[in-house]
Amino acid sequence: MRKKSSRNGLTAVVLGFLVFSMIGLAYASEPLYRIFCQVTGYGGTTRIAVFDNKGLVAKNSITVRFDANVNKLLPWRFKPMQNKITLRPGEQAIAFYEATNVSDKPIVGTAVFNVAPFKVGEYFNKIECFCFTEQILLPGQTVQMPVTFFVDSSIAEDRNTKEVSTITLSYTFYASDDQSEVENLSRTSLEIKKSVDNLRRTQIIQPG
Repeated sequence: MRKKSSRNGLTAVVLGFLVFSMIGLAYASEPLYRIFCQVTGYGGTTRIAVFDNKGLVAKNSITVRFDANVNKLLPWRFKPMQNKITLRPGEQAIAFYEATNVSDKPIVGTAVFNVAPFKVGEYFNKIECFCFTEQILLPGQTVQMPVTFFVDSSIAEDRNTKEVSTITLSYTFYASDDQSEVENLSRTSLEIKKSVDNLRRTQIIQPG
């Protein structure tokens, strides 16, 4: 009996080590960590999903509040276009955020997202979101960006989350580490400008 307990204890330790090793490996690489969180809902990260509620809509409503932040190194303004949306779990909704590049150069930005309380992360699903891809904003450009989402109706069946009536969806924009798209855009713009200038000079030189 004692040997069996020892084997069970050893198995639990090994499994625990494997789980924490997977989390550590994913955390060491930001892209892997984001994928891990999106699949599991770990750390309040929302899931990416295809909407198919199959008619399952919960009775009680949930209010989703929207929050926006910008890293201090990114010269953008960023805000939600609405403060909150009230919906029932199982219903699809769409919200909009607005971003403005207040600098004098194009910049590539990327948004990191999560929800609070963290325990509802596995039930909050995004269908379409500006955070799925990097965003390029030209100097002074303002864009409105949608996010389509739903709260899984099974949130009402979980005793740890069924009392939740308010969820906060939060985004923080950062300047992307890879600004090569901006560099290519700048080179293309410069080449176009040179071509236009050459064309103008040619037209001036030609006799009327």
